[in-house]
Amino acid sequence: MSNVQYFLGANSPSGFYSLYHQLSEPTQFRSVYLIKGGPGSGKSTLMRRVERHAQAMGLQTEQILCSGDPDSLDGVILPQLNVALVDATAPHVVEPVCPGVVERYIDLSGFYDRAGLQPLKEDILAATSEYQGHYKRVYRCLGAAGELRQNITELLDTEAVQQKLAKRAAGIIGRELKKASDGTSWASQRFLSAVTHKGLITLWDTVSTQANRVYELVDSYGLSHHLLAPILTAALAGGHDSVACPDPMAPNRLAHLIFPSLSLAFVTSTPEAPWPYHSFRRLRIDSMTDSELCRIHRPRIRFTKRVASALMEDGVSGLTQAKTAHDRLERLYNPYVDFDRVAQIADSLADEILASD
Repeated sequence: MSNVQYFLGANSPSGFYSLYHQLSEPTQFRSVYLIKGGPGSGKSTLMRRVERHAQAMGLQTEQILCSGDPDSLDGVILPQLNVALVDATAPHVVEPVCPGVVERYIDLSGFYDRAGLQPLKEDILAATSEYQGHYKRVYRCLGAAGELRQNITELLDTEAVQQKLAKRAAGIIGRELKKASDGTSWASQRFLSAVTHKGLITLWDTVSTQANRVYELVDSYGLSHHLLAPILTAALAGGHDSVACPDPMAPNRLAHLIFPSLSLAFVTSTPEAPWPYHSFRRLRIDSMTDSELCRIHRPRIRFTKRVASALMEDGVSGLTQAKTAHDRLERLYNPYVDFDRVAQIADSLADEILASD
């Protein structure tokens, strides 16, 4: 299995938040395969099979996991070849920008046994409706939890805190981000964390695989963005490629930064998702807040966090029920899919991709 895994979508307070548009960037990718097909049609199976071929050739792979079910695959990127395969169906629809040159459709819908599926129409529609209904509940819960989290952040996000973090960022920039020789840079956006049916998951091994030096930012209140944003700006100006990871519960704010070429990363460590490994340096963002302000509002903060946590748990419960409905939908379809043909298509794609290496 690939040790580099990310999410390109997030179950956020505003609904499904997609970063999949980055796979429609023709200057960054030589070939992008847009895989279409309904539930259980073999999209994930096809991508995993192509990935195994690439790994057998010694190539690096980057897995894009499903934000609702992290055991499911929504994409595979082969960075050394500038090639990507992606499940381009809703909610993460990807449309071609340079069709026939960069993007190509792979349609698996023709591998369904339509005659065999006809008697299952009502069961399929019922499972689909149930699945979609659960997501409405999920987003209501996450929306309310996001509002409460934002209230806490705004309460403690003073100008003094921002100045302290900006000063600390300036010191880090001076130490860590010397100007690169060519001066060109690219920032990829990825989610390192996601709210899934298994709860909040953070792919910490992706960080440890790409960075030996990790700054751990201990942050209970969502303030580390003010440290990370100037670091990212300076890195791009200095010609350093970066992976910028937003907070899935506040996608307009940074939670993590990774600079693979520098073997350097900055991660936000929270009570819900603490950094589990040794850190190169540990910065207590919490200690930069106004202690008197925290003391005065401590009961309110504790109550707000408790309610937000309960809402998150209810959202996760909804995702669990949605997964159960989706699993039932896939079980209806699976016996009527020609997986031998899916495997043949995967092998043919792998030959095409790897022959162009």
